[in-house]
Amino acid sequence: MSQVFSEETHRNLLARIPHCTGREVSDWLRTVDEGPALGFEEKVTWLRHEHNLAYGHAKAIIHEYDLRRAARKLL
Repeated sequence: MSQVFSEETHRNLLARIPHCTGREVSDWLRTVDEGPALGFEEKVTWLRHEHNLAYGHAKAIIHEYDLRRAARKLL
């Protein structure tokens, strides 16, 4: 899992995603879950090219997806 954003920047990016994309973060996480099984950067690239997302938003979505997936594994 890769992250170059601070936690604050990550949260700010997530908060802006609905406004910038017209879709809730939960919708994007579902899209990633249903998408191809790829590595971190490949998923970012996939979101950028298939769904026309900005790099920062795509990276924040994939990072959040990985965080939530890891949290589920701990339960």
